[in-house]
Amino acid sequence: MWALRVWWVLLGTLGVGSAQLTFQKIESVSVSACNGTEIVIPCIATNLERKNTADMFVKWKLEGEDFFSFDGFEHKFLRNSTFQSTNLLNLESLTSGIASIKLSRSEAIPGNYTCVVVEFHREGKTVIELLYGSQTWFEPVEKFFIIATVITAAVLFLLQFGFVAIKFDMMLHKMIGFGVAGLIVTIVAVVGGILLVQEGYKPSNQAGLGLVVLPVVLLVPPLYFLFGSVFEKPPLFAIILVALKALGYLIAVAGFAVCVSACPPKRASVMIAGVGLIDVIAAIALVYMIVIGTSFKDHQPPRKAVEEPLNDAKGVMLE
Repeated sequence: MWALRVWWVLLGTLGVGSAQLTFQKIESVSVSACNGTEIVIPCIATNLERKNTADMFVKWKLEGEDFFSFDGFEHKFLRNSTFQSTNLLNLESLTSGIASIKLSRSEAIPGNYTCVVVEFHREGKTVIELLYGSQTWFEPVEKFFIIATVITAAVLFLLQFGFVAIKFDMMLHKMIGFGVAGLIVTIVAVVGGILLVQEGYKPSNQAGLGLVVLPVVLLVPPLYFLFGSVFEKPPLFAIILVALKALGYLIAVAGFAVCVSACPPKRASVMIAGVGLIDVIAAIALVYMIVIGTSFKDHQPPRKAVEEPLNDAKGVMLE
């Protein structure tokens, strides 16, 4: 078999047929978190003639060292011990010139890969560089803003709760409920953040994003009840703030729904903007409670001073 190949190569050099295979030009392949657990390195010959697997031989090298080969005549695969997962992308497609390989992500070492294809009397090779890009689902800046905005929302809520608990009358069960809500969001966001920052795009990363964003809903309804502890009847502006905070959560959830199933994530800025709106509203609400709420309370007559004359009047009427 090899003697025939040498003979046809010699004929090719003398002008009998074309002795050189040509390839689709692919200079590099970039691997990111979105590639999953399997990597494909392409190699596509464009001018095969015989299109018979038995007449073909494929060899792959990494930085000049052989690590995988396929002999079509003997239908035999050879693999280096460190590249045991390597295989042709599709054996049936080899006759169409597709000599691409697939291998596990753990074995895919960055570097220059050489693909050598022989078709009976003709041979050719091409070099593809394997590059490693971002190994995380979100960019580092995006992850920072996602986690930071949620933790900020929880901290601002705890500040609101602490201020109202100190300055205004609040039932014990409300104090416990508000405190637990803020702590739950904070703790769950930290756990979710730890899962989110891990490398890759796996179910654990998706779960982490959900733990960071979705529990923020626990901070929306309590804002109305906090205003109820500051004002006898929450003013229109306070109700608007609650509505805007709910809107921010809906925007964040919409962004989450688009991002969680896409890699690279789509509309991450929408999710960040939604949680950011929650932070802005929470900050405005805190200032409003401190400035307007305190002033409102200072101008209200003490509740006992109002209740005592009413009680006296009731006593006279009963007599």
